[in-house]
Amino acid sequence: MCGIVGYIGFREAYPIIIKGLKRLEYRGYDSAGIMLFDGSDLKVSKTKGKVSDLEEKCVKENTSKGNIGMGHTRWATHGVPNDVNSHPHLSNSGNLSIIHNGIIENYEPLKKELIKRGYTFHSDTDTEVLVNLIEEVQKKDNLKLGKAVQVALNQVVGAYAICVFDKTNPDEIIVARLGSPLAIGVGNDEFFIASDASPFIEYTSNAIYLEDEEMAIVRLHKPLKIRKIKDDTLVDPYVQELKMNLEQIEKGGYDHFMLKEIYEQPSVIKDTYRGRLLANQGIIQMAGVEDNLEKFLNAERILIVACGTSWHAGLVAEYIIEEFARIPVEVEYASEFRYRNPIINKGDVVIAISQSGETADSLAAIKLAKERGAFVFGVCNVVGSSISRETHAGAYTHAGPEIGVASTKAFTTQITVLTMIALRLAKAKGTLSNSDFHRYLQELEIIPEKVVETLQTNDKAKEIAAKFKDAANCLYLGRGYNFPVALEGALKLKEISYIHAEGYPAAEMKHGPIALIDEQMPVIVIAPKQGHYDKVVSNIQEIKSRSGKIIAVVTKGDVQVRDLADYVIEIPETSDALSPLLTTIPLQLLSYHIAVMRGCNVDQPRNLAKSVTVE
Repeated sequence: MCGIVGYIGFREAYPIIIKGLKRLEYRGYDSAGIMLFDGSDLKVSKTKGKVSDLEEKCVKENTSKGNIGMGHTRWATHGVPNDVNSHPHLSNSGNLSIIHNGIIENYEPLKKELIKRGYTFHSDTDTEVLVNLIEEVQKKDNLKLGKAVQVALNQVVGAYAICVFDKTNPDEIIVARLGSPLAIGVGNDEFFIASDASPFIEYTSNAIYLEDEEMAIVRLHKPLKIRKIKDDTLVDPYVQELKMNLEQIEKGGYDHFMLKEIYEQPSVIKDTYRGRLLANQGIIQMAGVEDNLEKFLNAERILIVACGTSWHAGLVAEYIIEEFARIPVEVEYASEFRYRNPIINKGDVVIAISQSGETADSLAAIKLAKERGAFVFGVCNVVGSSISRETHAGAYTHAGPEIGVASTKAFTTQITVLTMIALRLAKAKGTLSNSDFHRYLQELEIIPEKVVETLQTNDKAKEIAAKFKDAANCLYLGRGYNFPVALEGALKLKEISYIHAEGYPAAEMKHGPIALIDEQMPVIVIAPKQGHYDKVVSNIQEIKSRSGKIIAVVTKGDVQVRDLADYVIEIPETSDALSPLLTTIPLQLLSYHIAVMRGCNVDQPRNLAKSVTVE
């Protein structure tokens, strides 16, 4: 949930770290800090607020010199966001400095023991406990820093990605990970450390991703050493070539990353099915599915585990897989799945969905499913991420870096992958006729063109946003394939505009939520011509008779709903099963414009972080 950046080499570290922290600010932005070694001593600046606030403080405190340093942007867990709780944290001697992403669950007993041994603490964080534990191990057993870190980490319970620096041995940084991502960029006589590769993409295209329970000694003028934390065995570094480019992580002329990413959806959906969907030949080919086709076909059920927006994509997949392939599907919040002693059978297939591939709850659910003998298939966006390594097989979406905290293009690319899986299984099982199978392939192939057309509703969404930007509550209604879209639409509005919103199956409205409807309540109804259209029309009439303000997403040319609704947004016609790829677009635009008009930070909404790597 926090962003880590480190540098050791021949360049000035400060500009690299500050720029890197700005790129990682989507991971946490309630406080930030930096440590630099200027050749003789540590310089530390940290502050509540954003990286821009840190820059101002660094100027005042003259913290900018040095070829070794590390920085941190925080999403608070232990201790409120303030200057003292910000990272880096120093050990009692002032020799050791640490930055940390994650949670040390047993920090309280460790802290009590360290207090007994004479240590004092200035912050409320678990991180300050960890750096002093490392120092205590180092002093007590007269160990080098790397060995002290290893011994200390074998005493802690929890999750972490850490960087530790010792000013008495200033030519190395020790890094380690368990449950939180950490990448090492390998340059010529220099190394970069970061939560993901975006901070160092312009300096090197070579990266090493640490695995869980691995640590590395990153040293000047010496080869990188990676060891297992548990047993100290050496690990051969695996250097990957990065596919990301600088252009992908810049705004490209858009006011916000979120808007850029909404508009990227036509191209990234196409990228996601490129080489996999051959509509003219009637072929879907996905290596992860083909290599394990029998496991899917023999499954008595499919379990989908995910969180947030990815969970909504899983709900869409439930409808599609059951409709096309006739395999029972259950969709679970990963956070609940891992704790409720779920029934998992050896023949089950578990699909884990995550944009980042680092979601802590989803990773824990994967490990549980594997322990119980299930076949686990991952759907994620980030190459080399933890989920891609922990699962038996999987499929990448090709959304490119998603910087906006509120997910948009990840959602539609996840649905694209899951739809292709459903169609491939249906083809193998014979549960779709050849004509229907070919029709769906052809429709999916032209979805990007229809998304382009749907994006032309931007001005209409902006006009409607101006009418409802001051609403206190909002209700989203959909049926069938578009019930999950209603949930996702409500989530987007909550996330970035802070308006209370709820998504409901339209038929459930009269089982409670109808009590909320009055002339102050905007109700967004997803009502494409395909599917349960007549039933949704009836729901709209019920809202109308209670003076609710109706915003309807309808198929182009619709007349019936247009006459009932206060505002209408039109989308191109497509099949019911593929409609979520279109109906979600106006809801993203509506949320975006409302948030902008309310003066909210669209890309970095309060209290949220992009990659949820803690429980």
